[in-house]
Amino acid sequence: MSQRGLEALLRPKSIAVIGASVKPGRAGYIMLRNLLAGGFSGPVLPVTPKYKAVSGVLAWPTIASLPFAPDLAVICTHARRNLALLQQLGEKGCKACIILSAPASQQAELKACASRWQIRLLGPNSLGLLAPWQGLNASFSPVPIGKGRIAFISQSAAVSNTILDWAQQRNLGFSWFIALGDSLDTDVDDLLDFLARDGKTSAILLYLEHLSDARRFVSASRSASRNKPILVIKSGRSHQAQALLGTHSGLDAAWDAAIQRAGLLRVQDTHELFTAVESLSHMRPLRGERLMIVSNGAAPAALALDELYARNGKLATLSVETLAQLAEVLPEGTGHGNPLDLKDDATPERYVACINILLNSHEMDALMIIHAPSAVAPATESAERLISAIAQHPRGKLVTLLTNWSGEFSSLAARRAFTQAGIPTWRTPEGTVTAFMHQVEYRRNQKQLRETPALPASLTQDTEQAHLLLSQALEKGITSLDTHEVHPILEAYGLATLPTWIASDSAAAVVIAEQIGYPVALKLRSPDITHKSDVQGVMLYLRNATEVQAAADAIFDRVKQTVPQARIEGLLVQSMANRAGAQELRIVVEHDPLFGPVIMLGEGGVEWQADKQATVALPPLNMTLARYQVIQAIKNGKLRSRSALNPLDIAGLSQLLVQVSNLVVDCPEIQRLDIHPLLASGHDFTLLDVTLNLAPFSGDNEARLAIRPYPQHLEEQVELKDGQACLFRPILPEDEPLLREFISQVTKEDLYYRYFSEINEFTHEDLANMTQIDYDREMAIIALRQHHGQPEIIGVTRAISDADNIDAEFSVLVRSDLKGLGMGRRLLEKMIRYTRDHGLQQLNGITMPHNRGMITLARKLGFHVDIQLDEGIVSLKLSLQDGIS
Repeated sequence: MSQRGLEALLRPKSIAVIGASVKPGRAGYIMLRNLLAGGFSGPVLPVTPKYKAVSGVLAWPTIASLPFAPDLAVICTHARRNLALLQQLGEKGCKACIILSAPASQQAELKACASRWQIRLLGPNSLGLLAPWQGLNASFSPVPIGKGRIAFISQSAAVSNTILDWAQQRNLGFSWFIALGDSLDTDVDDLLDFLARDGKTSAILLYLEHLSDARRFVSASRSASRNKPILVIKSGRSHQAQALLGTHSGLDAAWDAAIQRAGLLRVQDTHELFTAVESLSHMRPLRGERLMIVSNGAAPAALALDELYARNGKLATLSVETLAQLAEVLPEGTGHGNPLDLKDDATPERYVACINILLNSHEMDALMIIHAPSAVAPATESAERLISAIAQHPRGKLVTLLTNWSGEFSSLAARRAFTQAGIPTWRTPEGTVTAFMHQVEYRRNQKQLRETPALPASLTQDTEQAHLLLSQALEKGITSLDTHEVHPILEAYGLATLPTWIASDSAAAVVIAEQIGYPVALKLRSPDITHKSDVQGVMLYLRNATEVQAAADAIFDRVKQTVPQARIEGLLVQSMANRAGAQELRIVVEHDPLFGPVIMLGEGGVEWQADKQATVALPPLNMTLARYQVIQAIKNGKLRSRSALNPLDIAGLSQLLVQVSNLVVDCPEIQRLDIHPLLASGHDFTLLDVTLNLAPFSGDNEARLAIRPYPQHLEEQVELKDGQACLFRPILPEDEPLLREFISQVTKEDLYYRYFSEINEFTHEDLANMTQIDYDREMAIIALRQHHGQPEIIGVTRAISDADNIDAEFSVLVRSDLKGLGMGRRLLEKMIRYTRDHGLQQLNGITMPHNRGMITLARKLGFHVDIQLDEGIVSLKLSLQDGIS
């Protein structure tokens, strides 16, 4: 996530072309021609000993002879010269370099050389980059591109060229077009951090084949997606495709989980990618999900409707008043619902009349207009009339508009007119709905990303006991545990392997006799009875006996001599579950080579194919994320829906997933956990058969996780000056209600000092951004006390680091009526210790000259205080090489 040198790479002020050539077809010829044709305003410096000038530009024989160090160099020579040329560029002071070609055997040396000279690399094996807003075409692209608001990042040169060619035909522009190649230095997460701050970029598209660091990708994506929509196409879903690409990108469902967790949207193929480019170029942001469909034929509307329902979309419902208004302008016998079929004789006037009525209503969030070729309503004339009507209507810019002008020759001019008017248009009804659902799914992902998790019921969590049991097993060389061996480990996290009624229920004897055969069980009472009816009689006798427990125990003891206990218990619970109508589920935790532990949920009793039979989530989970996994499993058919009389307890299953997540996060020794089946009956969840695979673990527990978990080690009990106890801990997503209440008790003056503006109200999105933080990039420590038996936040300190983890901006806010207790100082001291331990070098803050309390505290803690009266601010800086211990 380093931003070092990216300005020189992406916004260079001067460019050298190493190996410039006058021979068409050579890399040095194409690169120099593209740079000159693109309109780059800075100096372009051809470097070649063969020619005095290239393309009319004075050439320099060597890198050392250049009149100054270029910001960016492009190496276009044979790959064998790469290392020597990169060394010369470093000696010259060049800051960034694009390497067009390099063998894998050379890459380690190139990376070491670039690191030594602090040169930022793009590639090797990169197509290059285009930045139309700067007139920069430092690429092999055979076609130029125009200015636009979409940034495209690709790991494939072939896909890059295809997209460029497609976009040129449709007059679609880009803000950036960057081909990463092998991502030896500059990777997708670096570019996401850069583009998230770029004012010319409103949306980002990614074509990915692999990742070098899953946590960095998820962290950067989550941060960027809060500001801009990001769409991803990931190739290599199958193992065969991964082998063809030469990548090992892990379980494809884990990619889905990571993309959703970061708030991105995945598209499945290049057709959807093209659709996404077109929609992001013109489509307005959605205000909701209700779609209204208007068509001049029932068949195109039916195609759109089928696609909408297949993707779980929602139709708008029109009011009686709106339907009555439509009836007045439509011919008799025309349907007035949604979709609205205007019939194949619909004129442009009929279109406009209906669209105006619909725009007047507030009953839809998006309007899809379909036009099939018609002699009565020519495509171009209809399009122009609608463009004019929409532009004149006061709500024309508030509703998301989508148009589908079908046909090729007859609709070409109409689609061009829509594009020029900034209204997205597609060739097919299905493509139009697909584009709409891209926006809907992105909106849903963002909503889920910001949803406040519910607090789970009190969870049992004895991490120390679980670690002790796992260590004991590994010391004995045991790496695989079955149900009864796993029981105490699971019990430490509140997970029950058997229901409590098994040992004492008198039906136990009946079940065992039924499942394993009566001759074994009968030896206890009557060896002479040989018929099943007699067995049932004996069991009835046991059921009514006064010493039922003793009888059941005796049967268990006898049976255990010939049947493993796990098998007995399994049969027993299975039989009881069948009688109760329980549902068999399966939860599997596996270690993905890219994303680390993943939690899979699906049906029990099926041949397990994770990509087909399970939904996947990345730990750590909270109740909202777990519930989302359960709902997704039901919607996608991974879990069967239950009858209303025996519904699946979604909240209970969500809590169980959270417990499994906590176990896996805390215990890195767990390589695989298979709960198969998990019996769900009402509010009861029984882990019937469990297998646990272990392996010794050393190193950083958190490093194996794609998402950094809650840093529990930062929790600290503190006593304030007045003697009251207070818990200092990192903030949690579940703290949103407490944070809202805390802010309500801070004076407007203190809020003004903190935020430099008058804030009347914090929205849910504001509070979600404050509580749902990435513990890698941001840390917030709250002071929590118990007041009248309820927790309340009384202070917060926060630090947000830059992408390079060098500087962090800090803040401190204490409840206005609780100042003077030393809380602000204690909070800031804790944040200083944390940021130093996290590897940061400097802590920065800004306050106002009137905030004497903050200025005094900063001086006491060793901050450099710079009062800038002209600017009306006070700058606070602390070197973390010194500071407090």
